[in-house]
Amino acid sequence: MAGWNPWHGCHKISAGCLNCYVYRIDARHGRDASKVVRNQVFDLPLRRTREGGWKIPPGETVYTCFSSDFFVEEADPWRAEAWEIMRQRRDLHFFMITKRISRLTDCIPPDWGDGYENVTICCTVENQAMADARLPVYLAAPIRHKALACEPLLGPIDLEAYLRSGGIERLVCGGESGENARPCDYGWILSLRAQCLRSGVDFYFKQTGANFIRDGRQYRVPRRLQHAQARAAGIDCLRRRPDAVWGRTSEEEQITLDLWEER
Repeated sequence: MAGWNPWHGCHKISAGCLNCYVYRIDARHGRDASKVVRNQVFDLPLRRTREGGWKIPPGETVYTCFSSDFFVEEADPWRAEAWEIMRQRRDLHFFMITKRISRLTDCIPPDWGDGYENVTICCTVENQAMADARLPVYLAAPIRHKALACEPLLGPIDLEAYLRSGGIERLVCGGESGENARPCDYGWILSLRAQCLRSGVDFYFKQTGANFIRDGRQYRVPRRLQHAQARAAGIDCLRRRPDAVWGRTSEEEQITLDLWEER
């Protein structure tokens, strides 16, 4: 998996944003995460090595805008250029997660059609309210590859009707990280898994979060163990082609390794 952050920063719009990891990390570095800025590595997918090859080699999945939202309003002046980069690098698969699916039709390029084959747009649904607000719009949107991110999962969610539509390829879920993490109950995770199995949708339990409840017992899970504990549960069901973007590297590790190097 490769990372590409054409811009950085975002403003909060829903409950899932409350304890945003980007805000936490920016605060440690004395930065204001609500300020959206264009990064110096805006053209990273088009950069080449000294030997002449691509810095991001063909076939990679590119996690796009992992410290922002691709459809954030402040990035409107730069988005057309970012789409052009994706158009030029059709040998890469660009993956992005958004809470702003309502802005999609105002932000797509003229040749979008039913969506670019090399782009997955994943919609965040952290609770039932956001699922019911975003998913009717999302399912009707022209996107070739669709997935759901129930992360941070903040309560039980009934997605059965949406999953049965046949338009969702995969669902990823997980708890919230950080000292102020809100609880994530394993029962909510298992419910989503059962819904996915009934609907033929791939399911991936990404991380427990820091505040995990199982069988009525509360656990404080250190960051270094949150992905490992989710993996140990052994409940993933990935029948489609494995996708590196759902790998086990935590968001904070990815930000620490890549984000500050890019800016």
